[in-house]
Amino acid sequence: MPPLREVIRRHGLSASKALGQNFLFDHQLLARIARVPGDIAGAEVFEVGPGPGGLTRALLEAGASVTAVERDRRCIPALAELGDFFPGKLAVIEGDALEVDAPALFQGKPHVVANLPYNVGTALLIGWLSTAWEPWWASLTLMFQKEVAERIVAPVGSESYGRLAVLAQWRSTPRIAMTVHRSAFTPPPKVMSAVVHIVSAAAPDGVRLAVLEGLTGAAFGQRRKMLRQSLKGVPGALTAMEQLGIESSRRAETVSVAEYVALARALS
Repeated sequence: MPPLREVIRRHGLSASKALGQNFLFDHQLLARIARVPGDIAGAEVFEVGPGPGGLTRALLEAGASVTAVERDRRCIPALAELGDFFPGKLAVIEGDALEVDAPALFQGKPHVVANLPYNVGTALLIGWLSTAWEPWWASLTLMFQKEVAERIVAPVGSESYGRLAVLAQWRSTPRIAMTVHRSAFTPPPKVMSAVVHIVSAAAPDGVRLAVLEGLTGAAFGQRRKMLRQSLKGVPGALTAMEQLGIESSRRAETVSVAEYVALARALS
């Protein structure tokens, strides 16, 4: 295969700020990201926003069959060329990942591996975590801004702990697999990045996701206030807290994921 920089030059590609694009060229770094889910030889992989195909190459070289969704039509010819080097192993869909019915694309459970566009990364993650359990994916390996990655894995009581941590951790186990310096990207973003690896856990019985989302939204929407104030607009919340022994004088960041889940179960 020709070097990725040559492919980009030949097709006149440049990263689009409007699409949240930042290209990675370091082959060794991309290979490390492709190895985060484990051995993917023979596995199906779903990739969002492949751009010119840097990470796609690494996934294909690791032996995966890749289905990629790319909304930037400028990149489609470059991805088609890449597919010629791996016959039958790469399917490219031109479209918006927020609108694509990803589960319908696979018969089994794919690994999701993506250098996500920063402007849609959190929305995609919450959507993938909000699906019926068991999920349609085997694991999620996703690049985020480092600050967002820290919010996903944050423990209770930490500065980064908030709604995103609860929604991610209530039925999955996330970890930061590696950090990526801003200088690795072209153009370099203003922030550091990190790769988060997420595997599913059993969904707690009797909990409605909509209730948990509303509960955490109210609690962390006024995180500096005591729960008796921030949750007074959630019907039944204060009574349920009393029954569960959760002090109403506490603040949102002191309530564990398990306690939010118990409270959501009571309200469900």
